[in-house]
Amino acid sequence: QVQLVESGGELVQAGGSLRLSCAASGFIFSFTPMGWYRQAPGKQRELVADITSDGSINYADSVKGRFTISRDNAKKTVYLQMNNLKPEDTAMYYCNGRRSGSPLFGNWGQGTQVSVSS
Repeated sequence: QVQLVESGGELVQAGGSLRLSCAASGFIFSFTPMGWYRQAPGKQRELVADITSDGSINYADSVKGRFTISRDNAKKTVYLQMNNLKPEDTAMYYCNGRRSGSPLFGNWGQGTQVSVSS
C-alpha cells in the first residue's frame, strides 16, 4: 500500500525558509520520479518541482531560484528546501509520484501546511 507522509510545514515570515520532507513507502521509491505539489485555497493543485529517478529536476517558474528539490533513495524521502518565501507560497504542500506528466498515485497524503506572513 502506497503511503506518502509530508512534514515540515509551518507559519513563517516572508523571506524565511522551510524544509519539507516526504517519507514514502509501498512502492519502489528509487525507480520512481517524484514531485512536490501545492494547493492554495480556491485554486487548483499545481506542480512545484519534480525530480526523476536519476536526478533530473524541473521547477515551476514561480519558484525557480528559491526552491530546491532533492531525494534520498536510501531513506525513501524527497525534500523541498524553500528559501525566500513569499506570501503567495502559502498553500498545502503534497508529494506524489510522477508518470507522463501527471501524479502517479491516486491516494494523496495529508499534506503539510505552509503559511507565509507578510
